[in-house]
Amino acid sequence: MADVTGAVIDAGAQGWQIFQQNRRGRADIAIAGRWGSDKPALVEMRLVREDTAEPVATHLDWQPARTKPDGTWSGTLKDVPAGGLYRLETHLRADPKEPVEWGPRGDMRHMLGVGDLWIIAGQSNSAGCGRGPVFDPPELGLHVFNNAMQWTIATQPMNESTNTVHPVNREGGNPGHGPWLHFARTIKRRVGIPIGLVQVSLGGSGLCWWNPTEPGDHPLYDLMVTAVKAVGGRARGVLWYQGCSDTGPDAAATYEKRFIAAVRAWRKAMWLPDLAVLTVQLNRVTGNLDENAERAWTILREAQRRVPHRLHRVTVTPSLDLTLTDGIHVSPAGHMTLGQRVAQAALATVYGLDVYYRAPEPKTAKATDGGRTVEIEFENVAGRMDTIDGLAQPFRVEDADGVVPVEKVEYTQSAKVRLRLARPLAGKAVVHGAYGCNPPVAPCDMDRVMPMLGFYGLAVRQGGVRNVG
Repeated sequence: MADVTGAVIDAGAQGWQIFQQNRRGRADIAIAGRWGSDKPALVEMRLVREDTAEPVATHLDWQPARTKPDGTWSGTLKDVPAGGLYRLETHLRADPKEPVEWGPRGDMRHMLGVGDLWIIAGQSNSAGCGRGPVFDPPELGLHVFNNAMQWTIATQPMNESTNTVHPVNREGGNPGHGPWLHFARTIKRRVGIPIGLVQVSLGGSGLCWWNPTEPGDHPLYDLMVTAVKAVGGRARGVLWYQGCSDTGPDAAATYEKRFIAAVRAWRKAMWLPDLAVLTVQLNRVTGNLDENAERAWTILREAQRRVPHRLHRVTVTPSLDLTLTDGIHVSPAGHMTLGQRVAQAALATVYGLDVYYRAPEPKTAKATDGGRTVEIEFENVAGRMDTIDGLAQPFRVEDADGVVPVEKVEYTQSAKVRLRLARPLAGKAVVHGAYGCNPPVAPCDMDRVMPMLGFYGLAVRQGGVRNVG
């Protein structure tokens, strides 16, 4: 061991690492390495606060590691409380009579924290493609496990691939701004713990790359599982924005079933049955797209709306009002709003805070006035449903004779919206909300400026029987 001086850390904690807290708000930090001395010695380790050098707790002050004659050692700092940032220190103790501070040197690990890990998954709007300036700075306690599989302070862009060790999710060009740094900042400020982001997303990736129950290879599923194992095998949840690549008619029609299968597979692979999955409903895409695409985009949004009704600890956040940076990607300003909204969902469903997070979605659709009016009642409305564009026609009605023109949309200063039709309904009828690839301005819960979720195929019934999907 002539090449080793003092205690060397070879495995375990990395600098800047965030460790996933357990249900008691604690984590164990295991480390291992080599030691070298010209006489028998003991490896000792401790954890101190990075800003003051005070021991984090009495049981985390200098304590012995397991030292072997072959020159290796290992140890675990147990029950480290949530918080940070912390510094891990080691040294050798060759003579118990020597003052601790003068023992032979040892390696250190800086800027450690105990908090929650969130996996960044999905395609380009999750990886981040926003262009242009916005104030979204790095911050101590917001760290990322990057594509080089190294912990560092989290900065934009998240999915840049310098020194990547898994080129499977390397973008073709440089990515841009994404929503998840602001998400992490919001959680940290409200809950008071460090947040670690585990980046595995890839622009253009279809659900089949993430879903191991589908035929073929699943490289991004494999990457997700590998990355989570590398950071300790546990995470709080998944941040998921994906779907544009599944808007073909066949893929959209099966998306709900396939996504539920994917989530169940993730939870099983990670041994995390309560893994939270925070999803984002598709925004818009501009350009000349045919009717098949218009319908498929709406069907896929409906699938995204329905999944939280079928699967526990899954949420969906709307994005229909967010500005774009090009024909399909959310802008930096839009990402700041999105990050805040998804954080609200996490604060409510994961951290147990009493905050609004649900978006308005349809509860019933009822025909009145001899079939000349459809009244939609929304749930999850704190104030009233209204619009910033009174001329927009964000709803589409279809019956046995085809599309029924909507002459007027009336907002009633309540959770109800009335559609005045150009003709009476004929036979069975349905109503769609935010129809198409680039739908007209969607109405909002005006008290929260929270747009409705896009929906498809809501049955229109006499008496307003609840549509449970």
